Amino acid sequence: MPNPYYLIETFGCQMNVADSELVAGMLQKCGYSETRDLNQADIIFMNTCAIREKAEETVHHRLDSIQHLKKRKPEMIFGVLGCMAQNLKDDLLESKPYVDIILGPDSYRRIPEIINNRKKQNGHEVDTRLSKYEVYDNLMPSRQDGVNAFVSISRGCDKFCTFCIVPFTRGRERSRSNESIIREVQDAVKNGFAEITLLGQNVNSYRTEEGKFPHLLEGVALVPGVKRIRYMSPHPQDMDDHLLQVMSEHENICNYVHLPLQAGSDRILNRMNRTYTRMEFLNLVDSIRDYIPDCSISTDIIVGFPGEAKTEYEETLEVMNQVIFDRAFMFKYSSRPGTKAAEYTDQIDEDIKQ
Repeated sequence: MPNPYYLIETFGCQMNVADSELVAGMLQKCGYSETRDLNQADIIFMNTCAIREKAEETVHHRLDSIQHLKKRKPEMIFGVLGCMAQNLKDDLLESKPYVDIILGPDSYRRIPEIINNRKKQNGHEVDTRLSKYEVYDNLMPSRQDGVNAFVSISRGCDKFCTFCIVPFTRGRERSRSNESIIREVQDAVKNGFAEITLLGQNVNSYRTEEGKFPHLLEGVALVPGVKRIRYMSPHPQDMDDHLLQVMSEHENICNYVHLPLQAGSDRILNRMNRTYTRMEFLNLVDSIRDYIPDCSISTDIIVGFPGEAKTEYEETLEVMNQVIFDRAFMFKYSSRPGTKAAEYTDQIDEDIKQ
């Protein structure tokens, strides 16, 4: 009997890419081989994103477009993983009855068990419980060919920005052990990956008994064979002189910081619960350029946040003109159910956001 095949489609952020690589590693241990042919697959997993409404719509359309595969091959396992599974499990069960498995981001260890159970009986498997401890410490991912390896160093988020659904879909923040991260980096180098990208919802808030993020970053920089290191996404609140000092001392740490501004108005920043002011952000940019004069800085911007006046939008433009970011990722505010910002009564009309 030929080996069964799996196919994973990944939507959303780099954390989802890293999670898909973990899942691929587990499936390969179960005897499955990867395929990019939907018709050949025995398991199809969609690893999903819920950060904006458009991301959810994309997944819904994709699921609808391939449900015919399940009709033709009823024994196929069809699964939805990730943040959308966590956030919309009831809707998925009701509107997508052909989906067999719904797993949140903290439930991937159950995949081998679920596959074995499916051999004995059919039925839906749903597990979206959030964990205070799961960091997938002892699992090695199966990466695609290339030079860059995503290495997840923490999971979840404790910042609770009022616009963000991540704390509700990925749970509270917890960090992997320093030792396990270094071990994964060494394994990546051994397998030909010379570039490492450290990942976390707030990557620079990493902390364990062994040290905080600058200590880890320096440890990764000292791993033989690591030629380039990036990290994302940091939070301005957790950027400090120690981190910038470490960056300036190691040539294999890229002179690049992604520094999400989100808004240039102090009132809007406070409404977003971003925990810094416009001036604190500008001072941080100055510090980065003092330590690393040729540092490239990118940012994220949200426009049309509830209650944002035109003058406050213009304050964001002023900050952008003052900083002159090398790159900016700009988004219309997308209301997410369950977040504090979704409850504000002064929502902005879509045509004004546009």
